[in-house]
Amino acid sequence: MPVMFATSEEAELAFYDALERADMERLMQVWADDEEVICVHPGGLRVVGHHAVQESWQEIMANGAIHIRPSNSVVLHSMMSAMHSLIEQVSVQGPESSEIVHCYATNIYHKGPTGWRMIMHHASAAPSQAGMLDLHDVPGMLH
Repeated sequence: MPVMFATSEEAELAFYDALERADMERLMQVWADDEEVICVHPGGLRVVGHHAVQESWQEIMANGAIHIRPSNSVVLHSMMSAMHSLIEQVSVQGPESSEIVHCYATNIYHKGPTGWRMIMHHASAAPSQAGMLDLHDVPGMLH
């Protein structure tokens, strides 16, 4: 029986929790089970299709859990889809110690018969000041 995510936020929490636990089964429960899913890992190629996406995550998680903390989320909702733009703070083990690297991530979810499912994850490198330097519209300001 498939897991039902009642909201896109619930699906997103499950996605990042699965990465932290290196839980491939849980991770793939978040993804829509069809060939129209897309994933772009930082600096990587575009991966299209459920099986290809699963293989890409298996390769990444072969080294264990990904210590990642999502933050600064901006969410845009419609009736059947949601787009989450956020900053991922990823702990990476360096030669001497661990360091934090930042990625901008866009996660897109679609609401279907089995609830909310991820259809796209796109992450790219971000500056260390990510989030502090975001540009936002100034309310009431005309262009």
